[in-house]
Amino acid sequence: MLMGEFHHNIDEKNRLVIPSKFRSELGEQFIITRGLDKCLFIYSMNEWNKLVSKLNTLPFTQKNARNFTRFFLSGAINAEFDRSGRVCITSPLIEYADINKECVIIGASDRLEIWSKESWDKFLSDNEENFSDIAENLFTTGDYNAL
Repeated sequence: MLMGEFHHNIDEKNRLVIPSKFRSELGEQFIITRGLDKCLFIYSMNEWNKLVSKLNTLPFTQKNARNFTRFFLSGAINAEFDRSGRVCITSPLIEYADINKECVIIGASDRLEIWSKESWDKFLSDNEENFSDIAENLFTTGDYNAL
């Protein structure tokens, strides 16, 4: 399970150091793509293949399915770490996530997310008062009462 929050800077060549804790879990090759909420998602090959299998079950006749698949897959790149544990992120992905220098890398269970520091700070401040309500709504129905 990927979890935790780390702050790093992206360099002038669009390279970002991924913490060693995450590198071992991602493996040698992995996928970076546009995520939701203006961040980037990083998936291990195993998790990526599971996700693509689910996408392949969506009916191509539905416009929302086609649009999401286009959005998600068109930005995807195969990536690997260099000897320093850095990953090179393409310019379109950098632009999509509004990354300038400071980044926040978070573990989000089955994926990593890369946020610009500004976007992450805004996400937290915009939602901090809502997290209790969100948790209550998510974990008071069905089998989620365990929390």
